[in-house]
Amino acid sequence: MFIQREASEATSQERRDVAQDDRRILGHIVQCDGARAVIAAYASEGDSPITGRWSVGRMISINLGTSRIVGMVHAIAKPDHVWIEESTNPIEVHVELVGEVRDGATPEANPVFDRGIATYPHIGAIAHRIRARDLQAVYDLAGRRTITIGTLSQDEEINANIAIDDTLSRHFAIVGTTGVGKSTAVSLLLRKAVTARPDLRVLILDPHNEFAAALPEHCVTIDASNLDLPFWLFRLEEFAEVLFRGREAPPEETDILRDLIPAAKSLYRNPNAGAYLRRGADSLTTDSPVPYRIADLIKLIDERIGLLESKNERPALKSLKSRIEQAASDPNYRFMFNSRLIEDTIHETIGNIFRIPMNDRPITCFEMAGLPSEVVNSVCSVLARLAFDLAVWSEGRLKLLLLCEEAHRYMPADARRGFAPTRHALSRIAKEGRKYGCYLGIVTQRPGELDPTILSQCSTFFAMRLANEHDQEIIRSAIADSSASALTFLSSIGQREAIAFGEGVATTMRLKFEKLDAALLPGSAQSANPDAGASSPDVDLFAIVERLRNVPKPQPTFSSAEPSGIARQAGDPGFHRPAMPRLQPDEDFDQRYGLRPSTFGLRQQGD
Repeated sequence: MFIQREASEATSQERRDVAQDDRRILGHIVQCDGARAVIAAYASEGDSPITGRWSVGRMISINLGTSRIVGMVHAIAKPDHVWIEESTNPIEVHVELVGEVRDGATPEANPVFDRGIATYPHIGAIAHRIRARDLQAVYDLAGRRTITIGTLSQDEEINANIAIDDTLSRHFAIVGTTGVGKSTAVSLLLRKAVTARPDLRVLILDPHNEFAAALPEHCVTIDASNLDLPFWLFRLEEFAEVLFRGREAPPEETDILRDLIPAAKSLYRNPNAGAYLRRGADSLTTDSPVPYRIADLIKLIDERIGLLESKNERPALKSLKSRIEQAASDPNYRFMFNSRLIEDTIHETIGNIFRIPMNDRPITCFEMAGLPSEVVNSVCSVLARLAFDLAVWSEGRLKLLLLCEEAHRYMPADARRGFAPTRHALSRIAKEGRKYGCYLGIVTQRPGELDPTILSQCSTFFAMRLANEHDQEIIRSAIADSSASALTFLSSIGQREAIAFGEGVATTMRLKFEKLDAALLPGSAQSANPDAGASSPDVDLFAIVERLRNVPKPQPTFSSAEPSGIARQAGDPGFHRPAMPRLQPDEDFDQRYGLRPSTFGLRQQGD
């Protein structure tokens, strides 16, 4: 009965020709347990299309009459390991049982897939290539909001869909070795996500400055040249990370900052009250996101140096003062200590970074390649912390996705490495963010070096080619359903291919991502004209050094005795330095950072 019904179908996938020998097309169950089955079938040298139906990674169907069991081929073998040419060769096909397909209530209704198995195959049950309708039923998302990101590797006529809401809200990870197309998959996923979810805002932590070119119509770019992130938004640990250039801060200097930063904030809010600190519910703490002035902090350190009882801590006070002055005057830290950031600019800063209002550009590409390496951890910590706090205090109205490219940099598996506040901020999003609308996207080439706590919070995975055995084992341990064997060929899947599993898909799915236009590939701006400048072998070393120094070029000075246009240098006969107005230290500092000297008064000689 089954064979007659299949033969009468207009688009039968079990046979190319009704007259073909069943043994060359179908197999039969010869062994079965609760999770796997073995199929006895035949293969021959001249029948590659039919033999190919049993290839590893393909879905097959086992007919039980009222239902069909879906299995995935994970191994093929010839028992005697001998191949006979021009003859049929018996083979064993090992499949992993995935679920069960049942016909709809009416002939026109679509089949329904269930990941559980009510009736297991009996010995002799017929196995064959799965029908297209059944394959679609296997990956059907049952009314959930979906986006199409590619096609199935087994059948390119069938779209590969994911449930975008579940993928985002339960966090996701894209893993794969270098060069397999992770960044392309990310840009494709983001394009589809912001189209399907107009309320979604995305912040990309982009260490290689490559996503802006891939999302030109959706994103704004923030880099070291236009970033405004006031120093007073940094918490104590984050601020100390900047001051001490990534090294561990001495406890005595940290304690001084803990005492004096609240005093500087109080002085900013009420200049006439001095450094008096209020106690109670409205008192300021070191981590309160309230503006203060670096000049105030320096002034308070000077006052403490002058106190008789501070004799023992004077070396620490002087060292801390020197560090603060060096950081504040370093051009590389201009994004923190710019003079206009002294005022309360938190609304402008947060609105620009997190796209409030959106203005039709919901994505922010935060390019970190130009930032000093010693401040990257602190900046990432501030941004991750702000993202979570904004989602919490917006009471769910603000939907934010924080996408971490090269995530193992910020959340290494070794707790002794990395920056603890960054790890804590990202871990908080991973554990609690879904309740408030703050989502996390992880992109990494080394999942084995990523904090397993963070990885375990991701409910949807897109696993691309992974060569490292430890990395493969980490991903295998994350898969929860019965299709673990789909990951056995992670080391050999093709370019742009991925194995998707988790909450965002109906069942484990091998797919091929859509191909993007070459102009929209990540990093296309850098590679658009690789031969630019190759025509001239000369290198402008002076221009390179000027960019390296990142300081304004000094203007030439002229002596009144010299003709216009001629400047003497130090050491030349008749050279003299022009007279400069002498500034007291506080006045010099205040003028350099755009502060009014009258705000704090001038320090007297001998102080």
